[in-house]
Amino acid sequence: MKTVVVTPTYNERRNISELIRAVNEISEQFHVLVVDDNSPDGTGDYVESLQDEFPNLHLLRRKAKMGLGSAYCEGFKYALKHDFDSIVQMDADLSHDPSEIPRMLDLLTQFDLILGSRYSDGVNVVRWPIRRLILSYGANKYTRWVTGLPVSDATGGFKCWSRKILESIDLTSIRSQGYSFQIEMTFRAWQKGFRIKEIPIIFHDRTVGESKMTRSIMFEAAAMVWRLRVWRIFGWYK
Repeated sequence: MKTVVVTPTYNERRNISELIRAVNEISEQFHVLVVDDNSPDGTGDYVESLQDEFPNLHLLRRKAKMGLGSAYCEGFKYALKHDFDSIVQMDADLSHDPSEIPRMLDLLTQFDLILGSRYSDGVNVVRWPIRRLILSYGANKYTRWVTGLPVSDATGGFKCWSRKILESIDLTSIRSQGYSFQIEMTFRAWQKGFRIKEIPIIFHDRTVGESKMTRSIMFEAAAMVWRLRVWRIFGWYK
């Protein structure tokens, strides 16, 4: 399978080269696509400077900070346009372990979407404050209760998609960001009948840079789950 790792960036200059090198060490056949939202710290320029060293490194520059969801959608469109068979999405802050990618790709021969889950086998989170852990764990329980989505970690950002799922979803209709984007995309795949597999991963909180989590992102996710419930009842999704 022709594989691309899509990672959005905003002020990730201190992390991004380590991620690119880690993916390249696993396989030089993997491509990496960085979608940069005009990072003030020069992440985009730095990634561009690495392209001579890494021929399979791609860069999408955006004019301003436009949000995680739209960054992933732009990355997914790029992947489909350039004929990638499998699309891995992961954070640029090294909270997701690239060594899990081969396992996810192996499972993609049997399933359509692989979710790297923090909660499918206990709680596998390192260095998170207890308040944030309780908030995340509770949000996932709440999401499952409201929407019926049968996964334990709907808000996680480490996923491996088969191209046929992304081809089936109208990416131009996606407006959600942050946690709600993660929930909405998995919900749409589930409602379309695609095969979803969760695998346990260990999530490491970032050690460099700052979290992009805001209250508005949390409120958006809380509202989104009820919207998805209505969509499920009336079939208002595509």
